[in-house]
Amino acid sequence: MAHAGEAGLSDTAVSAAAKPSLRGIIQANSLSFVMEAHDALSATIAERAGFKGLWASGLSIASSLGYRDANEASWTQLVEVVERMADAASIPILVDGDSGFGNFNNARLAAKKLFQHGAAGICLEDKGFPKMNSFVGDRHPLAEVSEFCGRLRAVKDTLASEDFVLVARVEALIAGYGQEEALMRAHAYADAGADAILIHSRKADASEILSFAKDWSNRLPLVIVPTKYYRTPVDEYRAAKISTVIWANHNMRAAVLAMRQVCERILREETIAGIENEVATLDDVFDLLNYRELAEAEGRYLPSVAVAAE
Repeated sequence: MAHAGEAGLSDTAVSAAAKPSLRGIIQANSLSFVMEAHDALSATIAERAGFKGLWASGLSIASSLGYRDANEASWTQLVEVVERMADAASIPILVDGDSGFGNFNNARLAAKKLFQHGAAGICLEDKGFPKMNSFVGDRHPLAEVSEFCGRLRAVKDTLASEDFVLVARVEALIAGYGQEEALMRAHAYADAGADAILIHSRKADASEILSFAKDWSNRLPLVIVPTKYYRTPVDEYRAAKISTVIWANHNMRAAVLAMRQVCERILREETIAGIENEVATLDDVFDLLNYRELAEAEGRYLPSVAVAAE
């Protein structure tokens, strides 16, 4: 398991009892919000901002590693990133596990290793391997329902004795199928042991998401990712009894824009004087990474240095 506070990345070690539970977040009666993170720094920032849970985004992690969101990054690389996130933040992490990196065996192995390295849950989408990001192109072949149910059951059986949340992501609407196909798949995944259903859409409005929620009748908690239909007021999600909203890629996208603007401006102006007051201070960075704890530890564990007499 990852260790909160290792390498000074967390302010204090937080007991397991004091941590928010991913299951509690998803099963809460009120609407919950989970924020994207893709490394230790973004995880720390999201926690400091007040979010109670993190989404280890496949798109964002792949992008930060220089890969495309098309299973170009391996599951072992994903585990390494999630471990650093878990070291940095004390709030639970739901991991975007893509389609499970292969068949049932790959899915259960990845889930087990993610749990061992600090993840509180995994989300698997019902596509084949390799998958493509849901907003890229129109080719999104879906897995056979029975085969995908096998992936879900394998994960549940592997971690049956652990409090590990399994979210099944339905991509039927992304692939161009209708509500009937999406609902059929969601019910099958619930029967296979999923703890929650994530229904995904690429439309600019939430109409098909809200329609699905109405027909789903809250059988299991419903999770959504409103990247495209971001103008919809969140009160509509509350009225639809949606469980959890994932803000899925905004830390990564904010970083891309900010870094591009800073690089272009420094190159153009040939000085950092103009941007110094528009970026985080070094003291802010030192605070996020808890340099104070290191200084206190040095006082406890390093021998005192005698001051030479003049």
